[in-house]
Amino acid sequence: MRYFLSKLVVSVIVISILSSIPILTPASQARRDEEQFGPVVRAYLGYLRNEQEVVDDRVSRREVSQAYYRRNSNRIRALRQMAVRIARESRNDYLPELEAVSRDEMGLLFERPPRPEMLREGEILRRTFRFLGAVRSGESFYIFARLDPYEQSELSQGEGHESPLKDVKKAASPGLIRTRRVTSP
Repeated sequence: MRYFLSKLVVSVIVISILSSIPILTPASQARRDEEQFGPVVRAYLGYLRNEQEVVDDRVSRREVSQAYYRRNSNRIRALRQMAVRIARESRNDYLPELEAVSRDEMGLLFERPPRPEMLREGEILRRTFRFLGAVRSGESFYIFARLDPYEQSELSQGEGHESPLKDVKKAASPGLIRTRRVTSP
């Protein structure tokens, strides 16, 4: 009897110690990692988490194929990686509207899709998207940020101011327009 009670006491102590140790699941770890960001970035990461739950639910009910599930899960992972990278590098609680497309989905964003190997980070396409980079998550996803209306307006104004000068330079002979010389004192 005494042996049984001592085993019971030891078991209760071990169980209480183990239950007090926080268990880090991937979801709880991700939420703890998100605490370093502001409310906007956390909301976007929460949105991506919810999207993953929807995809998980749809595949569990056999509404979508495994290929669809893999591609969308990888797309969500790629968007998350880029969002975290932007938030860490900028140290700003702001994210642009992000689009992630694979090579064969480029036609969804562009009438005449660019060749992915020709894209450069920071390049602006069609005055609508800025190429942020490629993320390999199962397959390569090309991440674009949709320019906000202010950025689009600045691009239009910048081009509007440059256009007349470009036309004059094209029409004039090389000797009529001279570049300004800068001298240091």
